[in-house]
Parts: sequence; structure tokens; C-alpha cells
Amino acid sequence: MATALRLALPAADLDQLRERVRRLAEQRPGVYRMIDPLGRVMYVGKAKRVRARVLSYFRAEFPDDKAARILHAAADITWDYTPSEFAAHLQELRLIARYRPPFNHHMNRARRTHFVKVSGGLAPRVSAGVATGREDQRWYGPFVSPARVEAAIRTLNDLLGLRDCAPAMPIVFAGQIDLFSAQRQAACMRHELGYCTGPCAGLVTQDDYAARVQQAFAFLEGRSIRPIDRAVAEMQRAAEAAEFERAAKWRTRFEDLEWLLAATSRARCAIEGLTFVYRDPGDFGDDWAYLIRHGVVRAAYPWPGTPIEREAFRAVVETELAKPDPAPGPLPFQHLDEILLLMAWFRKHPEAFRRTSRLETWV
Repeated sequence: MATALRLALPAADLDQLRERVRRLAEQRPGVYRMIDPLGRVMYVGKAKRVRARVLSYFRAEFPDDKAARILHAAADITWDYTPSEFAAHLQELRLIARYRPPFNHHMNRARRTHFVKVSGGLAPRVSAGVATGREDQRWYGPFVSPARVEAAIRTLNDLLGLRDCAPAMPIVFAGQIDLFSAQRQAACMRHELGYCTGPCAGLVTQDDYAARVQQAFAFLEGRSIRPIDRAVAEMQRAAEAAEFERAAKWRTRFEDLEWLLAATSRARCAIEGLTFVYRDPGDFGDDWAYLIRHGVVRAAYPWPGTPIEREAFRAVVETELAKPDPAPGPLPFQHLDEILLLMAWFRKHPEAFRRTSRLETWV
């Protein structure tokens, strides 16, 4: 009994709320919002069948299930219908971006998705991991092999002499140390081993470090293979000197970089390939046309069925084609979640590609 008294009381009359959902919600695709007592959106969800999905919250066990904890904190539930499950995914994404609900974690991004990230600051760090929402970084990917990405980035950092220490590590470049200051030492052994240029100890100039970061950008964007060239040259020198153990280590580094180069190229091609008009079939015959370019929905309209509607949509496509292609480089952070959503949708529903058409066929 004491334990039951310590449990949080629901913010609303759950029986009355359940009855309203049961009577009013329909078995249609849509999005729903959990509203707190102050009227703020605390959770956004999507559903192929709104009624069934929302009613499932009332069957969850409190406090063990997250769904029950969300329901207990909610004072109201609202919902909107969408033409299809695909439209529900997009609407959920946009509502999360708009409201930033506390119960939605990282816009529901798949946690297994990894990126190569380049931080901002005087001495940028190149690292691998999941997206964290910091806009002062470049993002490359996505990748689904965390261990291989981390190994390849470790090799790339070693060859270019880039730091991998904590982001808060104080940075001082050569020429910035007072003449009367004591000689500084690098904070870790990577400098002694020749794997880091030592920006924490004034052992490299700012221009030299920046040039090395630019080499990393060029490699990650497929504009240069200099790190691979060095690995090949070192491997050949070791083999010619009959230092086969050292040659094997350089071969491993070469394989790491070769894999990363191919993986970043595949990721770029996959995103560029998401450029078409997608006819999404609505559950009640209300099909929609989505103009998608490089993994981002640029326009969405009801499917043009009449000559006037087709001419209007043709003008929309023509306007989009007149815009220059996105410049090669890092992923656009503001569209990152939408790109991941579309990649996941067409990977999960390969038959959807049969309902796509090239942009050029419309003009």
C-alpha cells in the first residue's frame, strides 16, 4: 500500500480520456500529441491506425512502461489524420522539430546510425558517433558499422596528426606561447608516437593544423585520397625492407581508409539517388505527389489528376530543377533527420520505388 501511495497520480481522468479516444478516434494514419496540464506538447507520435495506437497507451503498465509514464503526465490527447503512413512519418518529424517535446529522444532517430563528425573551434576534432544536435559540426554519412567507422577515423587522425582528446582541452598554437613561459608538454602519448601534432602544447601552428583539417574534409568528401597514398607508400617501403610486420600494420590502415572512402561514397550516392517524384498512395484514394531531391521533400501536393493540375505541378518541378544541385560536402544539418527518414522508408519499402518518376520526365 505504501508503494502505491508513492506512485504519481495521473494528470487527467484516464477512464474519461480513454472513452473519448475510443468513441472519436478512427483507424486511419495520423499523428497524435500528448499535452501536459499547461497546454504544452510533451510527446508526438505517429500511427498507421491512430485509434489502436493511442488506446494501447491505456494498457501499458505504470510505472514500468514509458507509454504509461507519458500517459500519466498528460492532461489531454489530440490527433490529426494524414493521407498515409508515409505522410504520418513526415508530419511527426516536423511536429517534433517544431515543439521539441521532452519525451521524444533525438527526433526518434535510429540509435544505430553513426556519422563522422567534425567539430568547430580552433582545433577541430574528427570523431565518429551518433548525431547530438550540435550545429557547429560537419556531418558525413550515415554509416551502420560503428566499429569500422571508429577504426577508420582513428587511422585518419593518426595519419593527419589530428587530436582526439576531450573537446574542452585547452588549445595553444606555436607562436602563441610567451617567450618566458615554461616549455609545455603534450597531454597524451599520441604526440610522442607521431600520431598527433600537439595543438594542446604549442607544437604546431594554427595554419598547419587547419591545413590538415582541410585534408580530412577533402578525403571525406571524395576530393582527395592523399591519406591512402601515404598508407600505400609506407606499406611498400616496409615490404621492400622486409619489415613484414610493419607492412601488415600499414596494410590494415590502408584497408581502414579504403573502406571509409567507399562507405562515404556509397552514402553520398544513396542520398543523391533520392531525387524523384514519389506518388504515395493514400489509404482512402487520396494519393499525394512528393517532390524529393537529395533526400529532402521540397514540395508536396495532392496527386495531379487533371490537365490543369499536371501543368501546375510541372511548373513546380521545373522551378526546382532550375535550382543548382546542392554543393558536395557535409550533410545539411537542418535536413539531417528528414534524409534519414526517407532513406529508412525506401529501404524498408523497396516496392515504393515503383511509384517514383524522374524529375525530368515531368518537364
